[in-house]
Amino acid sequence: MDSPIKEQLKAFALGLPGAWEDHPWGESAAKVGKKVFAFFGVPSTGFGMSVKLPDSAEAILTMPFARPAGYNLGKSGWVEMHFTDDDAPPIDLLLDCVEESYRAVAPKTLVKELDARDA
Repeated sequence: MDSPIKEQLKAFALGLPGAWEDHPWGESAAKVGKKVFAFFGVPSTGFGMSVKLPDSAEAILTMPFARPAGYNLGKSGWVEMHFTDDDAPPIDLLLDCVEESYRAVAPKTLVKELDARDA
């Protein structure tokens, strides 16, 4: 069963302009166009996600729950974050990370649509 925080983050991600859900390698992923901007893992104990953070990766990687993403994706700014069922993930920070990742891969027209929606 997925955690409520994971479901909240997925709902936020899928509410971004042009976003849709895919399931590569059995994982739940949020995409815009053909590009993934967030991986939410597979249903399991605890919660984890991976996002592309071109601006904040360095700061996020100083936190105990974060590490560079595997498969050499860390070199491109992808960060994995893992939490146990007993952790209290910083939801506002995670929402910001999802949005940063979206902005990093989304077409400029969709980013402008997001900016207009948020204005």
